Amino acid sequence: MSGPDATARVGPRPRLVAQLRRRRLVTVRRARTLRLAFRSSLQLRVFATTLVIGLGAICVVGVFVSDRTRDGLFHARVDQVLAESARSTTQAQSTFDSSTATTGAEVQQLLWDVTTTQGTGGTSDRGVVLLRAPGQDAPESVASFASAADLVDQVSVGLEQAVAAGGQHWQSVELTSPSGVREPGVVVGQSVTVPVVGGYQLYFLYSLQPEQDRLDFLLRTFMVAGGALVLLIGAMTFVVTRQTVRPVVQAAQVAERLADGHLDERLTVHGQDEMATLARSFNEMADSLADQIARMAELSTLQRRFVSDVSHELRTPLTTIRMAAEVIHAARDGFDPAVKRSAELMSTQLDRFEDLLADLLEISRFDAGAAMLEAQSHDVREVVRDAVEGVAPLAERRGSWVVAQLPADRVIADIDPRRVERVLRNLLVNAVEHAEGSPVEVAVAADARAVAVTVRDHGVGMTAAEAEHVFDRFWRADPARARTTGGTGLGLSISAEDARLHGGWLEAWGRPGQGACFRLTLPVRAGLPLVESPLPLVPVDPPRPPAPTTRSSNDPAALPRLTLATGAIPVVPDPTSEPGR
Repeated sequence: MSGPDATARVGPRPRLVAQLRRRRLVTVRRARTLRLAFRSSLQLRVFATTLVIGLGAICVVGVFVSDRTRDGLFHARVDQVLAESARSTTQAQSTFDSSTATTGAEVQQLLWDVTTTQGTGGTSDRGVVLLRAPGQDAPESVASFASAADLVDQVSVGLEQAVAAGGQHWQSVELTSPSGVREPGVVVGQSVTVPVVGGYQLYFLYSLQPEQDRLDFLLRTFMVAGGALVLLIGAMTFVVTRQTVRPVVQAAQVAERLADGHLDERLTVHGQDEMATLARSFNEMADSLADQIARMAELSTLQRRFVSDVSHELRTPLTTIRMAAEVIHAARDGFDPAVKRSAELMSTQLDRFEDLLADLLEISRFDAGAAMLEAQSHDVREVVRDAVEGVAPLAERRGSWVVAQLPADRVIADIDPRRVERVLRNLLVNAVEHAEGSPVEVAVAADARAVAVTVRDHGVGMTAAEAEHVFDRFWRADPARARTTGGTGLGLSISAEDARLHGGWLEAWGRPGQGACFRLTLPVRAGLPLVESPLPLVPVDPPRPPAPTTRSSNDPAALPRLTLATGAIPVVPDPTSEPGR
């Protein structure tokens, strides 16, 4: 179908779907808000749990009491009805026995009189029905009688058969009041003998509406009392939980303030109860923590000042010793072999001493917060080339070679070239030292937010636990391992501080026998938060590049153990990287 009518018929459906979706979203938001409030508030959880348990208990008790009350009222009324019906039946039978009716008309009048009399002769208004017993074939035919015409239909066939078998029988029925309201009732029947016409069945119909009204009144009263009890329980729970939870909330708030550095925050103490004891203990703990933090801060300041002062003070005697050592080292050829070797060792150790002093001064600047970042837009590839070329002689001596894979395009980032080169030089020296003659691979990659450099060796490697401590100061995986390259134990610590100063990451991975991989990730723009790294931390090892062919060291055409390869580097997702670390 097409035309305006079709458009008018189809149009409302999308609007209805949109409304349903909006309502569903509103419902979901409200449910989430309620769930969040329920999970974040102890008082709300205790209050809601107490109300639910209290309401459930009241409902269970209400069902039990209503059932017991209903059964008690019903059975008591049925017993009363059965006794009253038995008396009325005996009375009716006496009337029939003393009657002198001999004709059908007289019997009919007799039955009508009994029906009328018994309908108002009980303890309450009741209906009476006189039915001819099944199987009677008396010559006189007399109709059935009832105090109300609609009562005859209330007597079921099953009840008639049961009464015909003898005795008194009853059945629950539903009656219709004169106003048309359905009411619970009971029908009681018993056989009687009528003169001339023989056996009849006398039924009494009783309404149980008064008992039902009484039960409804009790239930309404119980519901009102239950609702009031639930409100009382809720109010008591709110007051109790408020008195109990409020000090805990205040303690949590004060603890957060203490964690933020506000060491003068304390809890207010009221009274002598358990909560007051908790507040006093908390305040004593806070005082103790504040004193310890103050002492530790003072000690840390003294330590940093001591390291800085000692490093500066050692500069002057070290300069004098360096001058004397250079004189001795220059004249070492005229000494005997033992003294010559001592002069060489003294010069070497003085170099290490100067490096240690420089690292200690740099660490003290980081600790004091005096380290400054001189960021500028720079091509990271140039920094990598400078670091690789600077470590090439060491790699030659150690029997390793460095392979650097650099992108063809420029990699511009806001960096401090001096600090980044120092980080890469430390990583390369560390890799060459532990490579044990295997190649060292350097990779560079960048995306819209970050630039990454990885340094990979295939040496002894390290465990995951050692990788967690590799940036600690003066930490060594194997204390028995000698430092053959003159390291101070602070290089990786300073590198990690340089990376953090840039707003970046310096991470380590290693496995015993598989080597290690260090990844430096820096933001492309200063202040840009990092989300992920362009390079994986866990390496996906390609086939190792073949070792460059070397010639005699005296051959001027000898190849250096350094390879710079330019090309795109495949980026593999890193399953172990932790964004935002």
